[in-house]
Amino acid sequence: MAAKEKLEAVLNVALRVPSIMLLDVLYRWDVSSFFQQIQRSSLNNNPLFQYKYLALNMHYVGYILSVVLLTLPRQYLVQLYLYFLTALLLYAGHQISRDYVRSELESAYEGPMYLEPLSMNRFTTALIGQLVVCTLCSCVMKTKQIWLFSAHMLPLLARLCLVPLETIVIINKFAMIFTGLEVLYFLGSNLLVPYNLAKSAYRELVQVVEVYGLLALGMSLWNQLVVPVLFMVFWLVLFALQIYSYFSTRDQPASRERLLFLFLTSIAECCSTPYSLLGLVFTVSFVALGVLTLCKFYLQGYRAFMNDPAMNRGMTEGVTLLILAVQTGLIELQVVHRAFLLSIILFIVVASILQSMLEIADPIVLALGASRDKSLWKHFRAVSLCLFLLIFPAYMAYMICQFFHMDFWLLIIISSSILTSLQVLGTLFIYVLFMVEEFRKEPVENMDDVIYYVNGTYRLLEFLVALCVVAYGVSETIFGEWTVMGSMIIFIHSYYNVWLRAQLGWKSFLLRRDAVNKIKSLPLATKEQLEKHNDICAICYQDMKSAVITPCSHFFHAGCLKKWLYVQETCPLCHCHLKNSSQLPGVGAEPAPQAQAGAEPNVELPEGTGPPDQECPPETGRQEGSRDNNEGIAKRSDSQEGTGEPKEYPLSAKGGACPVEVSPEEKQQE
Repeated sequence: MAAKEKLEAVLNVALRVPSIMLLDVLYRWDVSSFFQQIQRSSLNNNPLFQYKYLALNMHYVGYILSVVLLTLPRQYLVQLYLYFLTALLLYAGHQISRDYVRSELESAYEGPMYLEPLSMNRFTTALIGQLVVCTLCSCVMKTKQIWLFSAHMLPLLARLCLVPLETIVIINKFAMIFTGLEVLYFLGSNLLVPYNLAKSAYRELVQVVEVYGLLALGMSLWNQLVVPVLFMVFWLVLFALQIYSYFSTRDQPASRERLLFLFLTSIAECCSTPYSLLGLVFTVSFVALGVLTLCKFYLQGYRAFMNDPAMNRGMTEGVTLLILAVQTGLIELQVVHRAFLLSIILFIVVASILQSMLEIADPIVLALGASRDKSLWKHFRAVSLCLFLLIFPAYMAYMICQFFHMDFWLLIIISSSILTSLQVLGTLFIYVLFMVEEFRKEPVENMDDVIYYVNGTYRLLEFLVALCVVAYGVSETIFGEWTVMGSMIIFIHSYYNVWLRAQLGWKSFLLRRDAVNKIKSLPLATKEQLEKHNDICAICYQDMKSAVITPCSHFFHAGCLKKWLYVQETCPLCHCHLKNSSQLPGVGAEPAPQAQAGAEPNVELPEGTGPPDQECPPETGRQEGSRDNNEGIAKRSDSQEGTGEPKEYPLSAKGGACPVEVSPEEKQQE
């Protein structure tokens, strides 16, 4: 059953490719220049080429037929191709019969065939060919009436009966006319089939639009036609034909530079129409998807598919190519100029793929550095990929500066490549810090600040580069050639890469400043208080040699609580809002009691219980140490700030639940 479904999927794509190729040919066909060539040739006296409007009508009919073939359901499309194959087989039978009659006329032998070996060989060959044609036609049309396809065997039968050669010519023409009448009868009997099919299709389309809307109809057609795969196969066929046509006309092998030029010019030849450009866009998307999938597989193995089966779809790179091609008018250029511009666009696509690879590798590498995994093969894969992402973008930027004149698009490529290398450098630096912390067997006190400064430096450089790119683009727009598409790209780049990044960076800075001020305002626990408390930090689950006391009388490491405050301004245990100690009167060095009189300071309840008016967050399990906490909170705190809820909610330093408030009724009963 699975093999049948795969075969149907392959047929669904392969049978629709010719319709797109026909659309591409019709788009390339210039009717006016075609008729000018006809007038200069010997075909000018042919009545088929006397009327130009007839060719124009045929041009539009070709478009309609291509669209119909493209949108036909698969079962009708298969049936139509079977009819077309039957017509080709009948034509092949006619050719075999005509060639046999011609060869007999040339030999001028009218005697018995068994007396002439050459005549017998010709008869046997023609008979076998006609039998094969008849058998294939009956199999394709699924009928046992093989005589319907046997009209071309009449000249052979006449020759076997020693009919004169002049009469055999007439019999051959009669067989051809009889076959044509059969075809016309078949077409006439099925004349209303296209109309009924179009009527039922229109009725179904109206129902789908009324019930689900146009968007659902478009998505359904997109999935049924498998548009991305269809256009990718179409473009690959065009590219293969272009390469084959080049090598079939060349005898001597080409040099390496010639092969590179051939590759670029072949791609440029295969994106001269909107259909071929869409095929190139989807091909680039699938190539990017394959590269990103291979990158994740290289880092994680088969676990990459179990954890994230959808993966990165690579559509960003395809959309980037499409926008740049439309903005620069790629399909309207000559082949050489198109190849040169296409090389620049492909550089931009490669830079985008490298950035996407870094987005996949960055969290995996940092998580590997913060974990206790001692597998050298995993660390080698992570570090080797990071080194590739560090060296290759820098080398690509250097080569672009060497061989191209600087303009707006090349500046985008170079800036993106440099930023990718810088970000990889920061990732490797943090990875090394985590590994150093692992070998030291004790947490680094200011690890969070170091990570913040590294990421902050990269974000600042990224913001400055984006600002320079926008400034350069605005200057080119004002003093150079102004285009609507270019202005839109500059506006989008300014909003997403400058304005939003500035807002995010400023918000991150304010959150850290507020967290530091809150930590400084909290009182430090004395040695006697720590001995009396005799508990671990509820955030990192490590012993406390020093701690700060919250207004709700909970003890935490100052660094751990600061990391917590980056994402939420409440106590990790009771979720009370943490204010500065100066705003809370009565908060001194001694911790305030956590419950009413008569209750224990730390009441431990079974898991999942809590006060009726306060929802207890679920327990998340004990962490390995402050190094794991760095991985969860400090490692990427700048990306989590302002997100609202924190990642983990430890309930109590000793594994208990939320603090319990004793109601007045319970106090009275006690």
